[in-house]
Amino acid sequence: MLSPQNVSFVRNTGVYRLVRSCAFLLVLLVLGAFSEPQSVPGSDPVLNEIRILRQQAIPMRDGTILYADLYMPKKPGKYPVIVTRTPYGLQRENVHHERMTKFAQRGYVAIVQDVRGRYESEGKWEPFRDEANDGYDTIEWIAKQAFSNGKIAMQGGSYLGHNQWAAASQSPPSLDAIFPSVASTNIYANWITMGGANRLSFNYGWGVVRMPNRIMLPQYWHTASYTPEELRYENILMHLPLKDGDLQSAGYAVQHYRDWLTHESYDAYWKSISDEERFEKVMVPAYNTGGWFDIFLMGTLNGYTGMKQRGGTPEARKGTKLLVGPWGHGPGTKFGDLDFGAHAFVDLYEEELRYYDYHLKGIQNGIDTEKPVRIFYMGENQWRHEDDWPIPGTNYRELYLTGDSPANTLRGGGKLSFEKPSRSGIDTYIYDPNQPVMTYGGNNCCGTPTVAGPKDQRDIERRNDVLVYTSEYLSEPLAVAGPIKMKLHAATDGPDTDWMIKLIDVYPDGSAYPVSEGILRAKFKDGLDKINLLTPNQVYEFEIEMMGTANVFQPGHRIRVDITSSNFPQFDRNPNTGKPLGSDAETRVAQQTIHHGGPRPSHIVLPIVKGFD
Repeated sequence: MLSPQNVSFVRNTGVYRLVRSCAFLLVLLVLGAFSEPQSVPGSDPVLNEIRILRQQAIPMRDGTILYADLYMPKKPGKYPVIVTRTPYGLQRENVHHERMTKFAQRGYVAIVQDVRGRYESEGKWEPFRDEANDGYDTIEWIAKQAFSNGKIAMQGGSYLGHNQWAAASQSPPSLDAIFPSVASTNIYANWITMGGANRLSFNYGWGVVRMPNRIMLPQYWHTASYTPEELRYENILMHLPLKDGDLQSAGYAVQHYRDWLTHESYDAYWKSISDEERFEKVMVPAYNTGGWFDIFLMGTLNGYTGMKQRGGTPEARKGTKLLVGPWGHGPGTKFGDLDFGAHAFVDLYEEELRYYDYHLKGIQNGIDTEKPVRIFYMGENQWRHEDDWPIPGTNYRELYLTGDSPANTLRGGGKLSFEKPSRSGIDTYIYDPNQPVMTYGGNNCCGTPTVAGPKDQRDIERRNDVLVYTSEYLSEPLAVAGPIKMKLHAATDGPDTDWMIKLIDVYPDGSAYPVSEGILRAKFKDGLDKINLLTPNQVYEFEIEMMGTANVFQPGHRIRVDITSSNFPQFDRNPNTGKPLGSDAETRVAQQTIHHGGPRPSHIVLPIVKGFD
């Protein structure tokens, strides 16, 4: 174990202070006679000299010691604290040091801690299982330290964002605010699965390849030039049965991965670590940030709506905020095939700082008077502030599947209409798990060998096992912003299958970019906590929850809905047998039938907002 080290350094050298002072005097000389100086709310003209305390021991309730680095102002005193808890290494290159340094320079103690069983911290890491209690214990330990003034917030994204929710759900009395970015709020429903379908490429890549040991391992599938054929990631993911797929790369049984397969429904194993089960116990506001193409977008949106509706105090409900950009697993300007403009980028450090300044320092910087929702409308490529999410006054309209000829491929006869079709119709296709539709674009992240974001779907839409329904050309802008769902009347000739849906913006040149997607494993039609196999060839109405979005379909564009039964390797291939997840070594081919019009009006429900004429 490394022994604690005290490391200090000075940013404000004498030369730096002299230059800064001269510049300030020059400004006064030039402007002083014409105007009075104006203060900027929340600004801090002096950067603190800081010191870093390495490998500080923090005891947990069971005696386990977790280790953390502390970044703090050099001047002794009591300060507000920002804490990050990570499984990726507290000294992870190009991640924590710069941000923690900046917080300390601005008058905070910034703490980054290795979670239980990772890197220097003691104990055994079981993903998600100990983060609630360990987070609580860490916060309350901090509150008792001489450097703490008792005002504490949490920080971080992805797993680090989940750690914030987990700790906050224990109602630690010393916690004041959280800032979860790209974070899941229900590990089962918006991390491990979507609609009951296993997120294979992410779960395997993260849970088996990178994270089974004490340190994070490299993503070797990117080194294809010297990776043996049998170890290529795309081949490993084709392995059946899934239940022993960990042996293909790890070489041994990875218990948490096998547990995820064993608990294939939303049972007590998952509910015990679901933040969405405990919003009432979160007593502090949460600033939720994410991206329209992030894998955890549902968690970002549910974190906001859950806290607004069920947060544990009036202050928590009122102070909760939402920010979503045209990104994947972090801010940017370009994603997939599209460039959303330089203004699409948001410096989340500065946004965090404003939030912490208000909640931890009491600085009246106006963040509390802003509208709580800030979202980027793709298509229009502009940010807008909204009063809530879903947006008040949203008009939910049904867009119906129709067509007089088969909808197979983009050259087929599938159509979309806002008028409910009176004439009944059917479309059919064959789903062969051994020839799945491959993942291309959509909501994914984190080094998996799939491409995320708005990618042109036309190559996929040329497949005969993809049904394509397209509207007429739009004559005026149509702004869709909010939750999306599909109501699909369908049948399959076996006990189970998958329904994969994409909502697509078709540009005038024919390029087709997804803006929302959703999947449902059919046996979960009655709820994610219920497994009910299908009666072969019986028609059911399936409700498929899709990713929320904000997209303005412009004049000359068309709206499209694609339907198929696979999206591999983002999701595991449904073998169509109805057997328990991961047990099948064989698959069966399924005959799929989609009904539309008449008494079985399959449709997608679009949340349409005004003000975009």
